[in-house]
Amino acid sequence: MTPKRFTVLLTNDDGPPGPESPYIFGLYKYLSRTLGWDVRVVIPSSQKSWIGKAYQIKDIILGRFYYPRDPDGLGETSDSSRALKEGEIGEWILLDGTPATCANIALHNLYPGEIDLLLSGPNFGRNTSSAFALSSGTLGAALSSALSQTRSIALSYGTVGLPTPQTLFDPAHTLSAKIIRYLWDNWGNDEGGLRRGEIDFYSVNIPMIHGLLNEGLPIIWTRVWRNTYHRLFKPYSPKQSAGLEVAGSQAGPDSMTAASAPTPLQAQVDITSKKIGSLLFKFSPDMKHFINHPPSSLPEGSDSWAIENGYVSVTPMRASFGEPPAENLFTPGAAIQDRIWRIKL
Repeated sequence: MTPKRFTVLLTNDDGPPGPESPYIFGLYKYLSRTLGWDVRVVIPSSQKSWIGKAYQIKDIILGRFYYPRDPDGLGETSDSSRALKEGEIGEWILLDGTPATCANIALHNLYPGEIDLLLSGPNFGRNTSSAFALSSGTLGAALSSALSQTRSIALSYGTVGLPTPQTLFDPAHTLSAKIIRYLWDNWGNDEGGLRRGEIDFYSVNIPMIHGLLNEGLPIIWTRVWRNTYHRLFKPYSPKQSAGLEVAGSQAGPDSMTAASAPTPLQAQVDITSKKIGSLLFKFSPDMKHFINHPPSSLPEGSDSWAIENGYVSVTPMRASFGEPPAENLFTPGAAIQDRIWRIKL
């Protein structure tokens, strides 16, 4: 049964509320105000998409307290904890670190032994397919939590049309909460699980479509579609760099089609033309290789197939690199001595 006072650690990879992080404030309010859950928020101080489960092992991780306000979640920061001012609805923590860093510090330093579930998201964009999942900071935080033996869910809102109508935000939050509670009360088993033989974590992808307003969306168990990368970086010459502009750091994978204010590359990386050598590349993936595939071209039952069909995708995950079936490597049940390689040297 769901604990009477359900304590959730909410993190993300999109950072504090704003254009690149449009969903976390609304979900926080719904979980804490409407459902009465005890929600602790520890998030990166800036946008950290496409960073996976990285840790910044040589950095000193600085933190600040953040006080969001209605209606948009914008608020003040403070170097020390203080009482809430009028209009502030909570105290969050911002860390100058990755999502995985936020998860680990929150679980072991800030709230040790207090968290029932880590919820990472809602990500601005889908996290379906292995190409996205292995790059996702949203899943990275859930992986970090699972490796700390804490139940975890990675939640992503898949962008379908731009801009996403704000009328879809609240229905997505409501549906998310129902899925979260169902998963908590019916957490699956996995004999290889890190926590008492349970599923390590789940990846949930909700398409932001008008079905959320009407009949609701079908929810389906899925597997990760194993796709591949194409070119992610575009080369530039030193001459091109002088006038090169790059979009401000983007949010989740399929939100990349949404342009934000351009930032001159020179200012962004603090370089001059004299310092630029012959090697210059900018992150510029061609997203047509990743999203908007015809459903018929995708493996039926995969997470990408589900979201393209307007389904909510729920995928059980292991916090490990996948392994091929044992029978592809050796005879099942074979003794250790029969697994030893015999190669003539």
